[in-house]
Amino acid sequence: MLIGAEVYRAAIAAPPHPLATMRAPVAEDLIRAMGWLAAGQYRTAPVAGRAALERFHDPAYLDALEAAERTQEVPAEARARFGIGAEGNPMHRAVYRRPATSAGGAMLAARLTAEGGVAHVPAAGNHHAWPARASGFCYINDAVLALMEWLDLGLERLVYLDLDAHHGDGVEAAFARDGRVTTISVHEAGRWPRTGGTSDAAAGVFNFAVPEGFCDAELAFLMEARIVPAIAAARPEGIVFLPGADALADDPMSRLALSNRGLWAALEAIRGLAPRLIVLGGGGYNPYALGRAWAGLWGVLNGHAVPEALPPAALDVLAGISYFRGQSRPRPAHWLTRLDDPPQAGLVRDEVRRLAA
Repeated sequence: MLIGAEVYRAAIAAPPHPLATMRAPVAEDLIRAMGWLAAGQYRTAPVAGRAALERFHDPAYLDALEAAERTQEVPAEARARFGIGAEGNPMHRAVYRRPATSAGGAMLAARLTAEGGVAHVPAAGNHHAWPARASGFCYINDAVLALMEWLDLGLERLVYLDLDAHHGDGVEAAFARDGRVTTISVHEAGRWPRTGGTSDAAAGVFNFAVPEGFCDAELAFLMEARIVPAIAAARPEGIVFLPGADALADDPMSRLALSNRGLWAALEAIRGLAPRLIVLGGGGYNPYALGRAWAGLWGVLNGHAVPEALPPAALDVLAGISYFRGQSRPRPAHWLTRLDDPPQAGLVRDEVRRLAA
């Protein structure tokens, strides 16, 4: 099931903010243009109710977020206390409704997969949000709420796998003392939020802080050597997978070097390890790279092979993307004509091998 909403098509920031571009709707449009969305495979994400959001978030914080949307103003005290419109967290017309919709979509995915199955929620994946504070462009932690929804439905062994370039700090902290949830994060060493440098296997916390230039071969190595075994050992009843798209070589917000093929291979490696799977989105700030990567994830989930030549409708989607970075330079050919990236194979370096020791 693909879960989305029209609210994600509205602009929420202006250049040069990284969010000043279309994101999840590009993937949805590509999926449709590829002919990969069958009848009955799409659901509109609902706006999560307050009671559901208060399962994780502080009522006073949610009050401030609702007030910010209603008045389109953020008092200095709320800005300082809650991070709304501060520290890069954009203030916009749907500052409450949009993240509440992402949360509603993620929780709907959990309910739809209660008895088993797969759901894809590309616009969700706000893994940096804290109970009472916005952080890292994230206002409501939909990943945490999806996991909590599964727990409330009676599941007891869950895994959260995060391949975003930035450490999944908010999700890890939410479940650090909950033995029912294993959290695994692969992220760039030293990059904001500058956490996730250590693991605690006994507590179900696995962190892999990888070096610049981290490539497909190195991700495949970590998946085989450590991540898949850790997931298998947890015997999960459900997996929430946050792929991100900012660890891709074409993304401006990290110095990692994955291709979308690497993300697709990671999904292939885990999809059979649990009877329930929710695929979120996460970071990613190049709409060409993000849209193609996340559309390909849907293809993996549904057994669609990536064609050598894209259909005209998909080419039209790519040609219509607006992206403020590098506008004076020609776009690389693969951004406009292919779904798959050139491979970023490379070699497995010693510092990556040490992470698996």
